[in-house]
Amino acid sequence: MSLVAINRHSGETVYSQIARSLEEEIQRFHQAGDFLPSEQELAVRFAVNRHTVRRAIEQLIENGLVERQHGKGTLVLDTPLDYAIGKATRFTETLESIGKTTSSEIVRKLIIPARDGVAQRLQLTGNENVIWIESLRCADDKPICVISHFLPQGRFPDLFEQYSDGSLHEFIHNHHGILLRRTESLVTAELPQGDDAALLGMPPNRPLLRVKSVNVSERDGTPLEYALTRFRADRIQLRINP
Repeated sequence: MSLVAINRHSGETVYSQIARSLEEEIQRFHQAGDFLPSEQELAVRFAVNRHTVRRAIEQLIENGLVERQHGKGTLVLDTPLDYAIGKATRFTETLESIGKTTSSEIVRKLIIPARDGVAQRLQLTGNENVIWIESLRCADDKPICVISHFLPQGRFPDLFEQYSDGSLHEFIHNHHGILLRRTESLVTAELPQGDDAALLGMPPNRPLLRVKSVNVSERDGTPLEYALTRFRADRIQLRINP
């Protein structure tokens, strides 16, 4: 690419101008997995020293756009999606509202006894069963999250046999006339467990965002779903709405 002029009298630092120019270049010309030109090539292009280029790249790293890989260079990362969590969040509607195509695949579906935290959050006793649905959600064909849904079998006796794909909350609304409302979301960062890393196509030593949520009936406040969502932290940023 051609030389880029830097305005040294604008009041903006030189490295910030370089970072801004590189960010525009990433958005226009690069995809996740590409490498930026070397620091020496960038220094020549911007007519600055390598230290200034390094400061600019550090700014891009802080913004989550790139990462340094030892011996390889500066790797362009996926731009995180802005995922809003509110009282009535639905995966499909949330991502389609920002222009993303979505898909869902059921990984496993079982009926199990309500135990420990699941029973507590759904206010069930130990002799009641829950439907456990594990689903993989994708945006633009890229894995975004794995969700474990736990629902009281007694309240949804047809769900295990009839639900096969698509929005679970939409299914519940259409078949049972129940709107679900989120009452809490607990967010932590941790390493993948079980087969989460394989399902999400990510290294097992990279963190994911773990969100525990309780959804209740809009009508009477009865807890009807406990959801445990594991997001790829490099592909999502959570925006918590009150």
